Amino acid sequence: MTRKELIDQIRSKKSFLCVGLDPDADKLPKHLLSEDDAIFEFNKQIIDATADHCVAYKPNSAFYEAYGISGLHSLDKTLKYIKQNYPEHFIIADAKRGDIGNTASMYARAFFKRLHADAITVAPYMGRDSVEPFLQFDGKWAIVLGLTSNAGASDLQLHELAGGAKVYEHVLRTTSSWGTPDNMMYVIGATKADMFKDVRNIIPDHFILVPGVGAQGGNLADVCRYGLNEDIGLLVNASRSILYASGGTDFAVDAAKEAAKLHDEMKAYVK
Repeated sequence: MTRKELIDQIRSKKSFLCVGLDPDADKLPKHLLSEDDAIFEFNKQIIDATADHCVAYKPNSAFYEAYGISGLHSLDKTLKYIKQNYPEHFIIADAKRGDIGNTASMYARAFFKRLHADAITVAPYMGRDSVEPFLQFDGKWAIVLGLTSNAGASDLQLHELAGGAKVYEHVLRTTSSWGTPDNMMYVIGATKADMFKDVRNIIPDHFILVPGVGAQGGNLADVCRYGLNEDIGLLVNASRSILYASGGTDFAVDAAKEAAKLHDEMKAYVK
């Protein structure tokens, strides 16, 4: 998916919501456990219920890898289902890969060619040659970890370097020259909303994937106040607050209601 196609989809739907598909077998509705593939059935119903409210889906690979071959099979089926039934939706593989050379190329091939994801999250710690292999595919995106929403982010990302810049600011400035706003995005956590103004001073045109709204306590209004640009420039992710809005047989109905709340709030920002 190109940048223009993504922007057009956001403006058409008046939404920049991304739904995280992170199925935890211990939290799935009990009535699904008798299914041959409970994870896929759960995802399928969530997708059908939320597709009108979001523009992207973000499966976290760990929630599938944890179940071995069967989990990877569920992931494959999930991505194929989205591509076949909702091809206008942007698919992000939240895999946080970070290796160099041929290994990075194989990761890129796995997620872009085999699983047909549109984007993949990558860790830039090993430098340029750990990110560039993901930028060699037309219409595909690398989403670089910039400033994350977890408590431990302060251990390294907020560390101050000589001259006063923080590590995350150095990461943004350095990596932004490796790609372009047409093939590179950044992860900036919603719980760091007060820093979005500084982030936008460094990367004014890039799309930002924003986790942390909902269960982690991030606030959509603050994110939009500092993070929006002329092209909207945000994909705001919500996972647990939507997936586990209910544990009953009507879980998909309640998931749709939660997605609709965020969608309604986003409409005011897409003008």
